[in-house]
Amino acid sequence: MDTNTLPVISALWLGVLTSISPCPLASNIAAVSYISRNMHKTSVVCITGTAYTLGRSAAYCVLAMLISFSLVTVPLTAHYLQVYMPKVLGPLLIVIGLVMMGVVRFSLPGVSLSQVHTKRLVGNGAPGALLLGALFALSFCPVSAAFFFGSLMPLAVRTESPFLLPVFYGIGTGLPVLCFAIAVALGVRNFSRIFQWFTVADRWLRNTTGIVLIVIGIYFILEHIFYVQPFAFIRELVL
Repeated sequence: MDTNTLPVISALWLGVLTSISPCPLASNIAAVSYISRNMHKTSVVCITGTAYTLGRSAAYCVLAMLISFSLVTVPLTAHYLQVYMPKVLGPLLIVIGLVMMGVVRFSLPGVSLSQVHTKRLVGNGAPGALLLGALFALSFCPVSAAFFFGSLMPLAVRTESPFLLPVFYGIGTGLPVLCFAIAVALGVRNFSRIFQWFTVADRWLRNTTGIVLIVIGIYFILEHIFYVQPFAFIRELVL
């Protein structure tokens, strides 16, 4: 696979994982439920659901671009990150992998909206849904914070992609939400089953991704801290 394509696919995948994680998924389903409850036309539900998705994606994109662009464009910071990021990235990836697998847990102060405010925003149509999506996106929980700050940000800084990767990450966060909105608009009745499927898929995907990140973290530690070439070492053992 092309080395320029892999970071883009990784950012898109991180966005999808963020969106179907328990905390963001619950807020997404709650928002889509409010949207479908208050709107009776399929076209209106689709438009409002799309606006919510765009608001959520835009919030992630803007925040990611502000952080990564500020880090990449400051010469001293950029030089420091290029020199020391590979050394820090290994332990960081292992911690993020453990958080994704639920081995390490922590709590974050979050921004919460009451049902009254949520209904009021949704009642304002597409503009309100757009704002609601942005607010829900910025209400980070431990898993979504781990994906965003621990995985996307180092990847964007390391590849010097303060714009491209956040955009694809935002697209990834919006895809499952848009699917839910379309399902509701089309009158899909087995909505609870879809939610259960996403919950099961989320556990499997998070555990798999967590294991992959731990393996990559061990690789970075061996190569950049202990200066061991893992593949060369394995090749020597085999031969």
